[in-house]
Amino acid sequence: MNDQPYGIPPKFWPPKLTPWWFRMLAPMRRSALKKQRMSDVELRGTDQLARAVDNGCGVLITPNHSFHWDSYCLIQSAERLRIPFYFMSAWQVFSASRWFECESMQRCGCFSVDREGTDIQSLKMAVDILQSKKNPLVIFPEGDIYHTNDAITPFRDGAAAIALMAARKSERPICILPVAIKRWYIEDPTPSVLQTIAKIEQRMLWEPKPHLPIVDRVLNIAQGLIALKETEYLQSQQTGTLAERIGRLTNYLLEKAESRYGLQPKSDFVPDRIKEVRRAIISLREQLQTTSTAEQQEHWNRDMHTMFLATQLFSYPGNYLLNEPSIERIVETVDKLEEDIMGAIYPTVHGERRVVVQFDTPIYLPNGKERKLSAADLTDKIEQRVQTMINHLNVSSESGIQPDVLLAKR
Repeated sequence: MNDQPYGIPPKFWPPKLTPWWFRMLAPMRRSALKKQRMSDVELRGTDQLARAVDNGCGVLITPNHSFHWDSYCLIQSAERLRIPFYFMSAWQVFSASRWFECESMQRCGCFSVDREGTDIQSLKMAVDILQSKKNPLVIFPEGDIYHTNDAITPFRDGAAAIALMAARKSERPICILPVAIKRWYIEDPTPSVLQTIAKIEQRMLWEPKPHLPIVDRVLNIAQGLIALKETEYLQSQQTGTLAERIGRLTNYLLEKAESRYGLQPKSDFVPDRIKEVRRAIISLREQLQTTSTAEQQEHWNRDMHTMFLATQLFSYPGNYLLNEPSIERIVETVDKLEEDIMGAIYPTVHGERRVVVQFDTPIYLPNGKERKLSAADLTDKIEQRVQTMINHLNVSSESGIQPDVLLAKR
């Protein structure tokens, strides 16, 4: 995963949606996808979106968010329908970009959100788009990219809450379109993946082990990495399954930080607990910005780094690869290790890939004050819809290469 700065956003970046600008950048987006070797993007169910827009609905699109450039794949549907989307994007993306890049993102419909705080400006903007704009709004409920395309990371309630808030006082229908984005390799990525694994083993001061099956090599790296972190934070290597060890270390890091800042976790969901710790640190930094000592600043920075480690650990479901060592799951795990161990901003492109963007039927929300669904219930419904579509795509699609290619000894 890529670390990001956390704090009070320096400003709000509003959308400046400019259709001709959006159209002008279409060749650049296609070129970027081609460079990532995702030149084959198939769109399914876009008629669902077209009908909702033509009927004058406020449309919220809620896709999964499991790999880099999935937003560019989704935008292919906007180009086909000739209607740009609005995108809610983390403020850190704007903060790390040059002026022209920010201007371009804004003109393509992006606007910033502070995911660690209560961002009233972003919230009002999202509600206004759903209530009054023809263009759909895209929110990725997973938040971060976890590189687990087969398994949805639990959706956060924010997107559903925004949709319900908009529907409460809207003069037009509001609907949510769940979207599944699924990627497959259509040529053997093995040679490139093996090169990356060898580089990771060398970074860990290991001799590469080409005689072992590729799954064993990946799992050995994961075991070695968790052992290093256990020794660093728990002073000794622990026992148990990989999933148990990841969960135990994650909980230790969170409990220690929560105790330091006097927090009582409101849920067991790891990203929510991380968010609360970050909020506490950001609040202290803001309150004591003129009086804090160098030692306090060092503690806050260290705790922020620890929360990033907790996020990294959460991104490795210990049973994701073990339960089904498919081609995609193996490469996704290697991609994640390349980012976390090698410091890669983007993982290596290992081969030609195919992507399907599948739109589901709309979920229409009741207008007025009466609510038949809570934000949590609506979020569960959206998440289940997206996971079901991914499961169906995995079973029914003829994409990809035979599953035994990567599993053989090399």
